[in-house]
Amino acid sequence: MKIIKRITNWLEIRASTPTYSGWVLGGIAICFFGAAMNTMAGWLYAISGVSFALLFIAAVLPPRSLFHLIVKRHPIQAVTAGDDLKVELDIINPTNKVVNLLQVADVLPFILGKPQQQAIETILPQNSYRWVYYYPTERRGIYRWQTVELASGAPLGLFWCRRQRDCTAKAIVYPTVLNLTSCPLVDRIGQEDCRQGDPRGVPLQTANEGLVRSLRPYRIGDPMRLIHWRTSARYGELRLRELEIVTAGQQMVIALDSSGKWEESSFEEAVIAAASLYFYAQHQQVQVQLWTASTGLVKGDRVVMETLAATNPGEDATNPLSTSDPLIWLTQNPSTISLLPSGSRWLLWQSWQTPTEQVVVNRDYPGIVVQPEQPLQLQLQQALSGEHSIPLRSLKTQINPEVDLSYETAI
Repeated sequence: MKIIKRITNWLEIRASTPTYSGWVLGGIAICFFGAAMNTMAGWLYAISGVSFALLFIAAVLPPRSLFHLIVKRHPIQAVTAGDDLKVELDIINPTNKVVNLLQVADVLPFILGKPQQQAIETILPQNSYRWVYYYPTERRGIYRWQTVELASGAPLGLFWCRRQRDCTAKAIVYPTVLNLTSCPLVDRIGQEDCRQGDPRGVPLQTANEGLVRSLRPYRIGDPMRLIHWRTSARYGELRLRELEIVTAGQQMVIALDSSGKWEESSFEEAVIAAASLYFYAQHQQVQVQLWTASTGLVKGDRVVMETLAATNPGEDATNPLSTSDPLIWLTQNPSTISLLPSGSRWLLWQSWQTPTEQVVVNRDYPGIVVQPEQPLQLQLQQALSGEHSIPLRSLKTQINPEVDLSYETAI
């Protein structure tokens, strides 16, 4: 059966192959021709001759109708995973003859899905047919394919042929970007350097006036006038207004440990986290770059998203990470956390081979151990490991036991 299928495909692409009705008519023609030779009856010769003539015409016309057709593809706009790709193709008939009963198939890569097909009834002379279809995406990636197949059995349907056209396509599916309202990984990065001051001698201080950017847990030493009492009463711990993020004097790098070993699901979450942290930092007007093992440091929204769409675990470390800027390190290898520059943060995905009790949290490098059973978006907004909030009631007693928590202090 495999041999017959290979022969059939070879004939369809290079010549034409009989359909079921073609095989039936061919068998009838042979029978009439044999009967004519035995009986020497002229009418039997005539029937067999007409049948063979129909078969010859049906075998020649389909390839001729496809010979001059031109296929042009429009650029495919990049989408986010979960959205639909919009694919547009123009099938052009440059001849002075009508092309009827045509089938077009866009041969997608197997990792993306099955070929998409479209039946076209008529393409007028010197005219074109635009085929637009939408294909759903499930996961990020950069997908390439280049084959479009034109097939026809017109006008008699006794023979079927296919012709391939090279029509290069490139579809970019970006990873999902989570909408973060706050992110301690970005908000707290470089705090050690902030306390020490700018290397150039200019001390870095958080603003105490302006628009409220986010709320964070209270730490001893923070000014009481910035406590948001209404939110503090709701959460049961003191929450402080953050009016401006400290960005002067240094940059931030989001580093994805793409050269390490990863479980597939964990790596996909890490890519989503990297994209979400990058755009959150951009929104907070932080100078941020992305690093992967194969590309090195890159910046710019489009370049970063294409890099994250193309990255895979186990890449060759052709671009070592050499920077003194604070990092947000995304990894599945806990032993790499202690090698980070000062002021860095981390996100750790635990391997099923690494028990929870073996993950040692270094308080000098606060971070988050990602739990697979919890939503990633909520975990990116939670407090870091190694940093603890002070309970509201105990701190209220230390500051002023008579303060009414329902009162919201004005800035």
